[in-house]
Amino acid sequence: MTRQRPAAGDGGLPAAYLRTGSSSFTDFVAEHEPSLIPSRRGLPPGGTIDAPHGTTIVTLTFDGGVLMAGDRRATMGNIIANRDMEKVFATDEFSVVGIAGTAGLAIELVRLFQVELEHYEKIEGALMSLEGKANRLASMIRGNLGMAMQGLSVVPVFAGYDLQERIGRIFSYDVTGGCYEEHDHHSVGSGSLFARGSLKKLYRPDMTPEQAVRVAVEALYDAADDDSATGGPDVGRRIWPTVALVTVEGARFVPDDQVAPVVDQIIAERVGNPGGRPGGRPGGPTAGPSGGPTGGHNAQQHEGGAR
Repeated sequence: MTRQRPAAGDGGLPAAYLRTGSSSFTDFVAEHEPSLIPSRRGLPPGGTIDAPHGTTIVTLTFDGGVLMAGDRRATMGNIIANRDMEKVFATDEFSVVGIAGTAGLAIELVRLFQVELEHYEKIEGALMSLEGKANRLASMIRGNLGMAMQGLSVVPVFAGYDLQERIGRIFSYDVTGGCYEEHDHHSVGSGSLFARGSLKKLYRPDMTPEQAVRVAVEALYDAADDDSATGGPDVGRRIWPTVALVTVEGARFVPDDQVAPVVDQIIAERVGNPGGRPGGRPGGPTAGPSGGPTGGHNAQQHEGGAR
């Protein structure tokens, strides 16, 4: 039986599309076009699927903001499915999200979340608070629980600049939609255990953005050293980690020509010393290029799906 569409209004659009309605785009879609919600598509009972998975994301606060970085590898079992996948996205002007888990579902969830925040701003005429964004993402993850129970989980990490508190903040999630604020730093994905160990040794709360970039890239390097599903810097193909900074000025991505010298320096220091600097510190001459990641891609360049 065919589902009846709402009566058409002006311009041929269904009348429901012309009313202001809820400030939640997800609720609107769930009511009028539920088939478009990723979590509404399930597998047959007992069904399984081997889909590409994103791997390691790290995030940390610094003096004046928050940073998020991700490796570029997606895996499917023991196969490298993609070498240059984007896993860190700007969700609006002052927040970013990194994805781990089933890559296709995660990217679709991010796209829906981006529209959700944009829709809220248009309807309410103001930005949603950072905690509001974190909670809204939690409810969307909770809606995916059925697919997570079938092995298609999505576990993002969310970070942004709190305009009221004037600090960078980090929020982690579990597959049930539980939302937890993390302090100082966090990591998700298959290499997160090794990345967290590196972050514990290198992190300082008073770091500059340049020092934070160095620490994040080094944590991803350490994760790739022990986790085969995490992609290390690919010097041969010139594929570098994705790095985003969020400050009071907004979200911006560090360009490859500023990430590359940091990677080169880490690799040079690891020759004959694969474990890294003893008692490593992010300061001093190894903090990264003096120019620093002050420019680069704007937030819109990394909004959306994989490259």
